[in-house]
Amino acid sequence: MSDTTIHPFHLAIPDAALADLQARLALTRWPDAETVADASQGPQLAKLRALVARWQDGYDWRRCEALLNSFNQHHTEIDGVDIHFLHVRSPEAGAMPLLLTHGWPGSVLEFRDMIGPLTDPVAHGGQASDAFHLVIPSLPGFGFSGQPAEAGWNVNRIADAWIALMARLGYDRYAAQGGDWGGAVTTTIGYKAPPGLAGIHLNMLMFQPTDQERAEATPHEQAMLDDAQRYDQQFSGYFKVQATRPQSVGFALADSPVGLAAWIYALFQDVSDNDGDVESVFALDAIIDNIMLYWLPNTGASSARLYWETMQAMRHGGMPAAPMTTPAGISMFPGEQVRVSQRWAQRRFANLVHFNELDRGGHFADMEQPALLVEEVRTTFRTVR
Repeated sequence: MSDTTIHPFHLAIPDAALADLQARLALTRWPDAETVADASQGPQLAKLRALVARWQDGYDWRRCEALLNSFNQHHTEIDGVDIHFLHVRSPEAGAMPLLLTHGWPGSVLEFRDMIGPLTDPVAHGGQASDAFHLVIPSLPGFGFSGQPAEAGWNVNRIADAWIALMARLGYDRYAAQGGDWGGAVTTTIGYKAPPGLAGIHLNMLMFQPTDQERAEATPHEQAMLDDAQRYDQQFSGYFKVQATRPQSVGFALADSPVGLAAWIYALFQDVSDNDGDVESVFALDAIIDNIMLYWLPNTGASSARLYWETMQAMRHGGMPAAPMTTPAGISMFPGEQVRVSQRWAQRRFANLVHFNELDRGGHFADMEQPALLVEEVRTTFRTVR
């Protein structure tokens, strides 16, 4: 019988692990520079050299470690895997429990700037009635969660684990939110409609328009289709590698911190709303913080396998064909490469309580535009409180 105990978790990375990282960074063998003037071949050499220079001199992991420890971290075993999660309770007695799920190449740190406004809205210019208790787990094989030792940990299995986690915490009514893989997990929870699920909010949806929808697309919808095609043709190389041969790239991600950094930086570069300047949107230290949550626990390969696992599962069927009945809110940010229209969404969500297209922000909305996403979450769940 598995251990259902919830254990407090205090992060304390050994100095030797940080020294090993510095030694590896100092011995980096750099590639030659790209042969184009833009980032169309991938992360530019000068950008990665600047990131590594900061990583070597000025970046403070202990600051990030202290931040994570301030968020009330825990571990608990679910379905044979040790799950790491943040549990940040609101000072408001009537707060609604909210499950937040990150994606790849993200982490629980995606939500760092949303935690305060969501848990303590009064202290951030909001209303007590919008308060949430937050549960923010690290996906299996990500961050400081355990790495699955067997195949089968796909989105459906993760959704079941999250439902079990909320029950274990004693939450009999809650909401869920996510983008990227977090959106896929949250959507799956919405279809499962466990007792107590009040509603979901998504800032990315993983479905393809039908042939008829493509044929009947409005100019606005055609722009969405064009962006999705551009993503597939120009930016999705990481997806195709991780979905077919995750272990191939996993060796490099485990051995080379600069290789891992470039693999992750590419996504921040390609799918955020940054006008060609990544550091105008993300602080360099925040990018390095996120990379560290892959480097320190050595989860480059295990996180990549989520793509392979999900592709295996999809061969046996994707999301249900019938519209979801769980109350749902959807927020589309313009820099997100894969977007949907309200018309398309209404055909798949029978109880669409909120839909909005924002004027700025991209794939990493929780990091790029946290205040906007906070308000979208508040607006959605006011309808189901």
